[in-house]
Amino acid sequence: MTSLAESQTIGMSKLSRELSAKGIDIVNLSLGEPDFVTPLHIREAAKKAIDDGYTFYPPISGYAELRKAISAKFKRENNLDYAADQVVVSTGAKQSIANVVLSLVDPGDEVIIPLPYWVSYIEIVKVAEGITVPIPTTIDADFKITPAQLEAAITPKTKLFIFSSPCNPTGSVYSKEELKALADVFAKHPQIFILSDEIYEHINFLDSHQSIAQFDFIKDRVVIVNGVSKGYAMTGWRIGYIGAPKYIADACDKMQGQFTSAASSIAQKAAEAALTMDNRPTLEMKEAFLRRRNLVLGLMKDIPGIILNEPKGAFYIFPDVSSYFGKKDGDTIIKNASDLCMYLLHRGHVSLVTGEAFGEPKCVRFSYAASDERLVEAVKRIRQALSLLK
Repeated sequence: MTSLAESQTIGMSKLSRELSAKGIDIVNLSLGEPDFVTPLHIREAAKKAIDDGYTFYPPISGYAELRKAISAKFKRENNLDYAADQVVVSTGAKQSIANVVLSLVDPGDEVIIPLPYWVSYIEIVKVAEGITVPIPTTIDADFKITPAQLEAAITPKTKLFIFSSPCNPTGSVYSKEELKALADVFAKHPQIFILSDEIYEHINFLDSHQSIAQFDFIKDRVVIVNGVSKGYAMTGWRIGYIGAPKYIADACDKMQGQFTSAASSIAQKAAEAALTMDNRPTLEMKEAFLRRRNLVLGLMKDIPGIILNEPKGAFYIFPDVSSYFGKKDGDTIIKNASDLCMYLLHRGHVSLVTGEAFGEPKCVRFSYAASDERLVEAVKRIRQALSLLK
């Protein structure tokens, strides 16, 4: 336990709540959470599930109806064939990731993870006693790795590759051509499994979502992780799932059976409604996020010293703020991104997350999952606070 780090996204949000409780008006942009209420038809499905008596233990991998709905979703939206028995429903996509890593990674196995990464990837690999092999990226490359970088990171000990597209924290999205180039590398190394975190699939500003599982020559080694939290504004319902080769799905079922058993029965019925009923709320949320992205980029582009790229998905901006390192405001000296985040929290009353939490110390993560008014206010406060640094 002493080797594990606390999630800095959760830590910053906790600090923001503490300051808010003291009467300070904090614009909290630290958590990766849609600010929309779960759509009505999904909430109604949960109420009906209670009235219909769905109050007993579900099967460990999830209700058959939900797993069939997920199987149909894979076919309908991704043109991927995953039978219901290749699907495991878990208590959020975070548990799905943990199930897969703990099922596949032995002590000493190497796990390749591009930087920046979602905060929990590294910590879950630590729990499995694996060794993380990071691949650095740059904002100029939209924080995406190249096939040459991937090839150079592979060793005989490589067991797993973990990545997300659309990406948290950068919002970067891999194209079909880019994924194919990475898949060609994996084809030469049959011992490597690929965990593709696609939880932001529905917040994608390109023409369509692309999954690395579409390439048949590596599909038997790909595990897709997804869920309902981001695309359906269901973070609190805690439903994630995988589509995987059956032997991996069976392993995750076995693993989950000893940790938590099944996910909430009521939340599963709500998720079934999300995946089978009206999809218009999801499309409306995506349009709102795109508008907000453009709003924030437009407001931030003229702030001196901030380097931006244009994220193609999720709801994050991940600017390079290293030009402010070494500057000070009175006795406050900004030595790194963590210092800058604390400065912006206490001086500007805006809560962001340091890029150090994601493996990129030059950057900060700015979530634009907030109202237009709060986003405008946040950028105004950031601009004013940064102007005081000399």
